[in-house]
Amino acid sequence: MTDVKTDTTGAPARLEKPRERPARPYFSSGPCAKPPGWSPEKLATGSLGRSHRSKLGKARLQHCIDLMRETLHLPATHRIGIVPGSDTGAFEMAMWTMLGARPVTALAWESFGEGWITDAAKQLKLDPTVIRADYGQLPDLEQVDWSNDVLFTWNGTTSGVRVPDGDWIPDDRQGLSFADATSAVFAYDLPWDKIDVATFSWQKVLGGEGAHGVLILGPRAVERLQSHTPAWPLPKVFRLMSRGALAEGVFKGETINTPSMLAVEDAIFALEWARMHGSLYGLIARSDANAAALDAIVESRTWLGHLAADPASRSKTSVCLTVEGADEALIKKMAALLEAEDAAYDVAGYRDAPPGLRIWCGATVDTADIEALGPWLDWAYETAKSS
Repeated sequence: MTDVKTDTTGAPARLEKPRERPARPYFSSGPCAKPPGWSPEKLATGSLGRSHRSKLGKARLQHCIDLMRETLHLPATHRIGIVPGSDTGAFEMAMWTMLGARPVTALAWESFGEGWITDAAKQLKLDPTVIRADYGQLPDLEQVDWSNDVLFTWNGTTSGVRVPDGDWIPDDRQGLSFADATSAVFAYDLPWDKIDVATFSWQKVLGGEGAHGVLILGPRAVERLQSHTPAWPLPKVFRLMSRGALAEGVFKGETINTPSMLAVEDAIFALEWARMHGSLYGLIARSDANAAALDAIVESRTWLGHLAADPASRSKTSVCLTVEGADEALIKKMAALLEAEDAAYDVAGYRDAPPGLRIWCGATVDTADIEALGPWLDWAYETAKSS
């Protein structure tokens, strides 16, 4: 690699293209990099072309659920269901089926949290209490009234801000905790006793395919389903109750609608890969190492910074970076330059976030590729500024 030279402002001077590229330049925050060693030929194909309701189809769906439970160290008290519509569909399903029994508090510090506020206020007309913070910040969690049901993102994918832990969620809460945890599950050791409802998709930390979401329900959420009838009609794909009882089949591989068995087999591959690499704590270690490598890059450059200023609430997966003097046009140039050189794909920040870069540091990324990215960021920044 070429040495980084700086001018008197600390910004890099004209640089030659670095000689070494990341071996796998996949830094998208969703869908994310496939697990190292992945190829389509390695997927099991026996369930393809078969009914998902066949003995084999249901067995593979159940196997996927069992692997998720094993990897997450999820207690037997919590149910796991594969549902349509990615993380969005799973969280919508939870909102539409369980909200309305209590007042609602919704937290937002990035775009997806804002989306849940819109749904609670405009679609379900629940007049939620809203607690907001700007991109890069976390709201005051002490303001939350836990006599309410509470909606929040555990790890804000578009802002790079996460809740630091579950200590702010009381054990004696009256309301339910609804955690959109799509960029957090498999990257943090989540306190499942604090989470009544969690949702995620395979396309994030596992590097799986999109289209399907996962819904995790604790016992208090199940009790809510059994005791509360929503005031609004429910679409078929949201219905978790059948003839007055919980539709237990949903949590045993009997999906509400037809799943892609190819996507299921892809998720199974990722989960079996995780098992071979230390399971949950192995995945956490890989994410932590990637985040640390990116942090070292940021710390050695005056023109780069973290959007999330507080390390305690900074994401270790969807890491959002500020770029000195950047506007949307500069970021687009940088991203285009990096993509054209096959040095980094999909690193521009989210469209609603302040202009900046977003680098995925989840477990399916190799730390060596994060380390190789630094000189390319220097080159793209200087080249984009000069053009």
